[in-house]
Amino acid sequence: MTKEAPSGLPFQRPRTSQSFPSFNVFLFQSMEQQKGYWGNVLDATRSLLGGLSLTFKHILKARKNAAHHSIKSADYFVQQEGIATIQYPHVSLPIPDTGRYKLHNEIDDCIVCDKCAKICPVNCITIEPIKATEEIGRTSDGTPKRIYAAKFDIDMGKCCFCGLCTTVCPTECLTMTKTYDFSVFDIREHNYAFAEMSAEQISEKKKLLEEQQKTKAAQPVASPPASGETPKPARPVFKPKIKPPGA
Repeated sequence: MTKEAPSGLPFQRPRTSQSFPSFNVFLFQSMEQQKGYWGNVLDATRSLLGGLSLTFKHILKARKNAAHHSIKSADYFVQQEGIATIQYPHVSLPIPDTGRYKLHNEIDDCIVCDKCAKICPVNCITIEPIKATEEIGRTSDGTPKRIYAAKFDIDMGKCCFCGLCTTVCPTECLTMTKTYDFSVFDIREHNYAFAEMSAEQISEKKKLLEEQQKTKAAQPVASPPASGETPKPARPVFKPKIKPPGA
């Protein structure tokens, strides 16, 4: 039941200071909000000045060009100051001798074995061999040469620089050089020819090979043995059997 005042009106609870926030609480909250705002401004200013000071230090150090050392140099990672931009192509960075870029074939050491063309995953090597009638020379490591290279082309526009062709080369005449800039305006210029034979030499070697094949075909075939004689079977080669250990 509702309490009634002595005058007969409903009883009302008197308002205390806890019912509404005081002015001091409101002022404290306002100061906290202002402090957070100006604190953010101060933090942003400090961060901006820190970044600008670092940039200004680099600007002062960038008044001279940075020295470019070879990767083999002991000071390769020490020199980190100065302008890193170079005026390419008048100035270029030092390239290590073990760079794997443009392919080169030393045709004098090539025996035209065709291994590089077979293993190439993108078919960028094209070879046209002509079998010689006799030994035509030797490579620098003493391997005999019996095949002419009428055509030995490498299309660097197709090359994926995997290095498989240099791995299987028996005379190590096919290598990857450190020449990395061989850009052209016409992609057909990326086809490099390493064969040194002229059209007259190619036709001449083909005629000599055809004549040799005709001469061999005209030679009489060895006559079979007489009907009364039966050829003796070849004796099998003796192969010793190795017993496994513990047998």
